[in-house]
Amino acid sequence: MAAPPSSLAVEHAEKTLAAEGPDTEKNVTTPASRSANWRFSLTMVSVCLMAFVASIGSSIATALPHISNELQAGQSYVWIASIYMFAQTAVQPPCAQLCNIFGRKNPMIVSVLMFAAGSAVAASSKTTVALIVGRLVQGLASGCIMMLSELIVCDLVPLRERGKYVGFVLTAIALGTVVGPITSGALAEHHWRWIFYMNIPVCGIILVILVLFVNLRYNKEPSWAKAISRIDWVGNTLFCGSACSIMLGIIPAGNSHPWSSWRTISPIVIGGVCWIATVVFEGSKFCREPAIPPRLFTNRTSAAGFFMSFMTSICLQWAGFFWPVYFQMRGASPLKSAIDLLPFLLFLLPVAGISGAVMSKIGRYRPLHAVGFVLIILGLGLNTLLKPRTPTGVWIVLQMINATGQGLVIPTLLPAIMAALAESDTAVATGVFSFLRSFGYVWGIVLSSIIFNNEVTKSVWRIEDSTVRTIFNGGQAYEKISGGYIETLSPATLSEVLSIYNESLKTIWWAAVAFGCVGAFGVLIEKHIPLRQKLDTEYGLDDAQVR
Repeated sequence: MAAPPSSLAVEHAEKTLAAEGPDTEKNVTTPASRSANWRFSLTMVSVCLMAFVASIGSSIATALPHISNELQAGQSYVWIASIYMFAQTAVQPPCAQLCNIFGRKNPMIVSVLMFAAGSAVAASSKTTVALIVGRLVQGLASGCIMMLSELIVCDLVPLRERGKYVGFVLTAIALGTVVGPITSGALAEHHWRWIFYMNIPVCGIILVILVLFVNLRYNKEPSWAKAISRIDWVGNTLFCGSACSIMLGIIPAGNSHPWSSWRTISPIVIGGVCWIATVVFEGSKFCREPAIPPRLFTNRTSAAGFFMSFMTSICLQWAGFFWPVYFQMRGASPLKSAIDLLPFLLFLLPVAGISGAVMSKIGRYRPLHAVGFVLIILGLGLNTLLKPRTPTGVWIVLQMINATGQGLVIPTLLPAIMAALAESDTAVATGVFSFLRSFGYVWGIVLSSIIFNNEVTKSVWRIEDSTVRTIFNGGQAYEKISGGYIETLSPATLSEVLSIYNESLKTIWWAAVAFGCVGAFGVLIEKHIPLRQKLDTEYGLDDAQVR
């Protein structure tokens, strides 16, 4: 096993690689050769398809009430939605290490097969437990697929151009995020099982492309024993235990049991202890090939990039979670609220593509991050002006501002992180990046929900109807606005409830502004590092087979 590059070598690479001319070694890919390479195009198509189907699989919120009712899920409905994100988040860094050992193609094939199998189990489920198991398998596969989608892009294109191609992957993810809720809502009432069945033929198409046309090289170990010996069993176990324990505490909190319960506190504390143990072990001499190398965080630029990824994910999920609440406060159904969110998602697509292209052109990422965070903060702040009767044109413009900020930052973070690291760290860095992004999504939901329910609880005294006051005092504010309950209220009570919702949403947006401001500090910490214009990697397309 090759020793990790020294910090001196990485620093030298930062200063010199961007200025180097075209490399003639066989592992170097140039833009000209890629544009004429049909295997490259097919690989990108398969990557985008994989990202699309994985993002569709995460969006069943609009169908969840019908599914829960048919399967009589009760309080277990929380896990039908959450287990997917739970599994998707925890699996990414371990999967990244497996990709270093077994290459990219084999883990991707296994992941797509798992996603198809999980979809089949979920679609045919007769009980809540079976559906949760199917969603668990889907989530594990989705985590690997999402991470591998970006990792394969990193293997195929030089650092300076990655933002542009990452933008293509993000476009596929955003399209899946748009199509998912709408499709789920349309199929929910009579054909909800097709929400899962429809993934299977798409997975079949992806598998055909992967097996027949995608040829990705890697240095194969001489034996399975040698390959398995490279796996960081202790580090991966500690890390997965930490992530799972923390999410086991925070995801059901406030639904199945209160935040003050030992069922919430104990898993979070255990997860924190496991996290500390992970950090200690990964940096010790006993760990020969760490799944999460400490060197990823010792460079200020890569550390700032990881931090900004976490914070932007919190802000993105925060907005994505409470824009529909605002629309439902205006009387929209869950399906209509998903449609009303289209301006945000559709505007995110071209902005992400443009920002990636601009970064490739100018070779700089800090200006894009700076402008992006300014717009994220501005957009979240302007959301405080929203009222139940805000004109449609106004909230569309506000969504566009929100989306522009996110679109400038999201596709340019991973290239910034990798600018400070060696190419040999691509897999582990991508795994950590994907994990922090998914973990940020979890915290975006949890923190915003806590603040929202607390704000509603503080104001319930203003509701004169004692029955309604008791319901909203029990932490069910989000559930009731999503379930059509408020439509059954008398006009006077409805006016009181909507006033409380509106004021609570203002607090939500101000809290999101605070998180955006904290994330913006990452721009001050990171420094400009020239983006490498050559690709020198042991992975990527197999040139011998391409010719």
